[in-house]
Amino acid sequence: MAFTRKEKEAMVAQYTEWVDNSSAFFVISYQNMGMTAIDDARAKMREVNGEIHVVKNRLFRLVMNEKGIEFEDKFWEQNNIVGFAFGEAPAAAKTLSDLAKTNVFSIRTGYMDDRLLTADQVKALADLPTQPVMRGILLGTIMASATKLVRTLVEPARSMAAVVKAYSDEGQAASSAA
Repeated sequence: MAFTRKEKEAMVAQYTEWVDNSSAFFVISYQNMGMTAIDDARAKMREVNGEIHVVKNRLFRLVMNEKGIEFEDKFWEQNNIVGFAFGEAPAAAKTLSDLAKTNVFSIRTGYMDDRLLTADQVKALADLPTQPVMRGILLGTIMASATKLVRTLVEPARSMAAVVKAYSDEGQAASSAA
C-alpha cells in the first residue's frame, strides 16, 4: 500500500512522539503472526501502560537516525513491531518477554536511558522485580534496621530490670525462708 508524503510525515511525527514520551522501547520481530496474537499483545501491553505498534521500518529508521540511534542496515530487513513503555520499563519488558515465549515474537533489541540494549539485556530487565515489590523490599530493610535499633536501645534497661527482679526474688525467698 503506497502512502503519500503527507501520510509518511504524519507517521514519522507519530513515531517521534512515541519515542519521546516513552521511558524505553523494544524492537520485536514477528513471524506467522495472526491478528489474534497482535490483539493479545496489545491488550497485555496496555495493562502495563505500554503500547505495541507495527512500524514501517524505513520511516522508523528515519526517527532513529534523527535521534542519533544507529542500527545496522540488515537490522531493518525483518518484520518489526515496536513496544513502547510509557510507564515502568521493566514491566513492559517482562510482558514482551512473556510474549516472546510463544514463538511468534522474538525480542531483538531495546533502547533505554540513551543506550541500546541487547536481547539478553532486555530479558535481564524483564527479570527485575516490579516497583511495588522493590518498595516492599526497601521498606522491609528499613524496618528491620529500625527494629534492631529499638532492641539495642531497650536491651540495657531490660537487663537492668531483670537483675533488679532477680535480687527482689532473692530477697523475697530469703525472707520467706527465715
